[in-house]
Amino acid sequence: MAYWLIKTEPGTWSWEDQLRDKVTFWDGVRNHQASNNMKAMKKGDQAFFYHSVDERRIVGIVEVVKEYYPDHTDDSGRFGMVDVKALRPVKEPVTLQQIKGDPRLAEMALVRQSRLSVCPVTAEQWKIICGMAKTKP
Repeated sequence: MAYWLIKTEPGTWSWEDQLRDKVTFWDGVRNHQASNNMKAMKKGDQAFFYHSVDERRIVGIVEVVKEYYPDHTDDSGRFGMVDVKALRPVKEPVTLQQIKGDPRLAEMALVRQSRLSVCPVTAEQWKIICGMAKTKP
């Protein structure tokens, strides 16, 4: 299993929306590197659900339930999407500031490429952040 972090603007799609709908498609990604990350996602992979903009914090965990397929919002046909299912909220949200403040996470893609909307998370980073979130890995 691989681990990821997916970002969303809570005013557009929030953790509460995800919990309500349970399973949803993750569309609208137009960055090639983020798109390539989505292409690498496999069914059963897990991702941190990250609220961007003003909140900048991890609020939940989702699971990939459908692998990369064409994005219905992309008229060019170049981009795709995956489907994710809400697994659980984190017990304690983890902020970007907390992540940046932990030297063990200095190489994390979220820190190094802060504008990337879909990024990989190593197994070690996953365990560290789950510990910070007081949530089982």
